[in-house]
Amino acid sequence: MLTDKGPLLPQEKLLIIYFIAVLLFFAVFAIVFVIAFQRRKNKFLIERYEAEKRYQRELADSQIEIQEQTLKNIAWELHDNVGQLLSVANIQLNVLMNSAPESFHSQIKETKEVVQESVQEIRSLSKVLNNDVVLKNGLIASLQVELDRFKRLNYLDASLKISGDIVPLSSASEIIIFRILQESLSNVIKHARASKLFVHLEYKERTLEISTLDDGVGFDISQKTDSSGMETMRSRADLLHADFSITSEIGKGTQLFLKYPYKSK
Repeated sequence: MLTDKGPLLPQEKLLIIYFIAVLLFFAVFAIVFVIAFQRRKNKFLIERYEAEKRYQRELADSQIEIQEQTLKNIAWELHDNVGQLLSVANIQLNVLMNSAPESFHSQIKETKEVVQESVQEIRSLSKVLNNDVVLKNGLIASLQVELDRFKRLNYLDASLKISGDIVPLSSASEIIIFRILQESLSNVIKHARASKLFVHLEYKERTLEISTLDDGVGFDISQKTDSSGMETMRSRADLLHADFSITSEIGKGTQLFLKYPYKSK
């Protein structure tokens, strides 16, 4: 190598090589440092995201556990206390029937029938509120009990269709799915003013797809609502890692869709 002052001395060449080597070392070190820092940062963000997800899941689990215990307590109160009181009232009506004038017998008989129907409805309601009973009967039977109760009370004409080979689900999954559907059915009764309701459970190879369709008044889904029921259904669906959606149009009813993957059971 030549310069204006003549060829470079071996010491100068060696110094230049050392200088270049040092620059390369620092460049490589900087690149490795940046990569390591970025990986550590990404790992930290992922861990924080996973921790947040665990917290939200535990919070949702706790809320649902409290809700289930509350429903169980209500079911016990209805079955044990209110049901017994109505049974006592029915016995007293029998006594009254024997001592009252015959002209009052028809009215007393009608009252007895109302009381007996009330006892039956309370027993049916307590069954679908108590998670132990739901677990014992299973998802399909519990859902049928709920739909039959709506039809019996003349709320609407409700029908259930099952497609595919039924796949056994975990008890926890069945409870959560049933509560989602129960909340949806409750919204139909309270808000939809529907005359017909169709529920379809389709068991596929990898997923259970559930849809409900009513012919009610519908609503504008673009408008945000403060419905706690809607958020409860979504949070329950998230616990199942299930796809959840509701579509509706004013005057054209409402449809719910839930796609539950078996692998998450």
